[in-house]
Amino acid sequence: MEYHDSEKAKEVAGRVEDFMEEVVLPREREALATGEQITMDEIHDFWDQAKERNLFAPQVSEEYGGQGLDFQDMLPSFEQVGRSLIGALAIRANAPQEGNMHTFEMVGTEAQKEEYLRPLVQGEIQTAFAMTEPKQGGGSDPKMLQSTAVKDGDEWVINGHKWWTSDGLNADYYLAMVRTDLDAHPYSGTSIILVPSEADGVEVVRNVPHLGGHGITERKGGHAEVKFDNVRVPVENTLGEENEGFQIAQMRLGGGRLTHCMRYSGMAERSLDVAKAYLAEREAFGTTLEEKQALRHRIADAETRLHAARCMVRHAARELDRSDARIEVAMAKMFTANVTNETIDLALQCCGGNGIGKDLPIAHFYENVRAFRIVDGADEVHRRSIARWAFEDIDETEVENALQFDEDLRIDALDE
Repeated sequence: MEYHDSEKAKEVAGRVEDFMEEVVLPREREALATGEQITMDEIHDFWDQAKERNLFAPQVSEEYGGQGLDFQDMLPSFEQVGRSLIGALAIRANAPQEGNMHTFEMVGTEAQKEEYLRPLVQGEIQTAFAMTEPKQGGGSDPKMLQSTAVKDGDEWVINGHKWWTSDGLNADYYLAMVRTDLDAHPYSGTSIILVPSEADGVEVVRNVPHLGGHGITERKGGHAEVKFDNVRVPVENTLGEENEGFQIAQMRLGGGRLTHCMRYSGMAERSLDVAKAYLAEREAFGTTLEEKQALRHRIADAETRLHAARCMVRHAARELDRSDARIEVAMAKMFTANVTNETIDLALQCCGGNGIGKDLPIAHFYENVRAFRIVDGADEVHRRSIARWAFEDIDETEVENALQFDEDLRIDALDE
């Protein structure tokens, strides 16, 4: 399919695809076959090779060690890395680090960018975004945020309980979402504060057990449960303007949702490629499986819906350059999450016993993709936003006309 991406976007994505095929996927296949974990030394070697090929951290400006692609141009590359279990990590474009880099670039001071962003891009430090809380705290309804930070002189005193903090196990710093004006609505009284993991009062309670996690690398980022108990950090650790944490988080999540969409669409595409290759070779009931019409039609439907998802993501990305594109992003994220879930489920079904086996990547993809309907906003949250938008500008005259039309039909039916 031709998506009319820019020439630069297509050229870089082509080089990313070559890197995946020549370097990353062969090592992934070996790890799946042998059960031998990929070491962090190997990941660092991938980074060196990505730098040599001018592919490292495509989403970050050249000033801080990335490739400086604009948002639309980097999306096709994110789709290519999504085809591998370790593709995003191999070029330093993995979540949550990618989103945290973007946040530092958007709102960090020059001093913060030098102290945190530059080493973060190079993998010298790791960060985690600490927003979600256990019930009854902030989750799908972020207004329920309970964590707080209170000023004491030139310090913040932070108390809170977080979980699902991605990469929280090995983070050097947490980007903690906390309420800093308790008299204000959370949307206008919340800040993002940098909290060192070594600060007194920071406790990593556990890695939250969860569905997925392929385990083919020795990297243990996890999804941590973290407590902050009277943690003191300088006020200068505030990232962005005080009390504008929700606006910053929305800017971070808008782009992050679309990069997730592209990574997962790449995952779905590879799953389909594996399934189609299997169907072409596997024989049953007198013919190869690819000749069975029912399977051919299901593959056709999957290809069509995946194409639609890619178009929606690109449209949302264009709109994101002009506005917050809140509804376009919500539609793209919710639709793509469901399409990729359905596509990978179909690919697994097509491969039968080989699908549930872990010699192929599909079973790993299947475990990982289910979370996409929850992370970065559950389906229901996005549907709520879309529905609110759909109903907010109802024309009362149109409603009256529709009701009258319905009444006319009822009367006509009674007359007959």
